Amino acid sequence: MALTSVATFRLSRLLSKASVTSPLRAPFTRYVGPQGPSELHEEARSEPGKDTVGELMTCPFCVSVWVASTLTAGQLLWPRATRTVMGALAALAGADALQLTYGALVAKTTGQ
Repeated sequence: MALTSVATFRLSRLLSKASVTSPLRAPFTRYVGPQGPSELHEEARSEPGKDTVGELMTCPFCVSVWVASTLTAGQLLWPRATRTVMGALAALAGADALQLTYGALVAKTTGQ
């Protein structure tokens, strides 16, 4: 349960907010500005058919339903490969937390 939760969190953020995946969202969203470390704030395009997909693709909570469903199905169909991917996503989430913590500590000690 914990591994699925952390992997779902990380993959959902990666798909819905990361700058590296913005080309996948670009047909359905418009760039507004940066939102956080390596994340973007995007809004759904107001064109028919693109607005619904854009809303889904920019909402990590909405994406997480599909990610959790996919990971759960993967655990049933390809358990070993899915656990490996989930472990990598969980490690990435942990590394992100450590990077942000380190950055905050450095900023605090250097007065930035």
